Amino acid sequence: MSKTIPEVTLNDGLTLPVIGLGTYKLKGNEGVTSIQSAMDLGYRLIDTAYNYENEGTVGEAVRRSSVPREELRITSKLPGRYQSYTNAVTTIEESLYRGHLDYYDLYLIHWPNPKQGLYVEAWQALIDAKKKGIIRSIGVCNFLPEHIEHLEKETGVKPSVNQIELHPYFNQADQRIWHEEHEIKIESWSPLARANDILHNDSLQMIANQHNKSISQIILRWQYQLGAISIPKSASPTRQLENISIFDFSLDPSEMELISGLTRPDGRINNQDPAEYEEF
Repeated sequence: MSKTIPEVTLNDGLTLPVIGLGTYKLKGNEGVTSIQSAMDLGYRLIDTAYNYENEGTVGEAVRRSSVPREELRITSKLPGRYQSYTNAVTTIEESLYRGHLDYYDLYLIHWPNPKQGLYVEAWQALIDAKKKGIIRSIGVCNFLPEHIEHLEKETGVKPSVNQIELHPYFNQADQRIWHEEHEIKIESWSPLARANDILHNDSLQMIANQHNKSISQIILRWQYQLGAISIPKSASPTRQLENISIFDFSLDPSEMELISGLTRPDGRINNQDPAEYEEF
């Protein structure tokens, strides 16, 4: 695998780069071109989902790319409406067909949807898919510790990854401690808080000026030093390169503390509380 981006090892032995490419809204030939660009620059972790409706776009980029398939780490996710065991099995197969892939490296349950009470069934379907060899590693998104504890109690299998909302305005300090104690890697979705007002934050700009870096690079370096895997989305080759050019400097403890201190009680982007939110 390309060593442009450092890697971490999950609790089941699979390696993942510490930065990947988010692909939400990257579709069609333009999306394929953007994903190919990222691969050419050194990205090896590509994140999609059934509900993004672009698994085919990602699969086409994989086929067009000169990067060997075994060097890539392709992720997709099971939507909330298909969490019953039978539906989950069929949806995993459909994800593979959409991407024209023989396997996914990582497959995640997108949301727990706790009111439905089906996420254990979905988890068992992922366990069985891994046994069949069509998924290499299995995980979850947006699960709270109690959801993960329930999965492990019922099946004896814990996730390798939990992909959660994590950015300076919502630093997930307690979640990060819990996941480290339980050897489950955190992936950060919207690591740049969807690049809205955060890119105009004075404190972040001050740190960026000190390191001659952009605010995005400062945030992604903060994510890296927290031990999180981040998956920023960008269609621009220039921005894609910028997002992975964070390994030639480091943030000191005071800078890390300042960035973490930007967190807010209402910091979630869309107020999607996993204890209540239901994904279709």
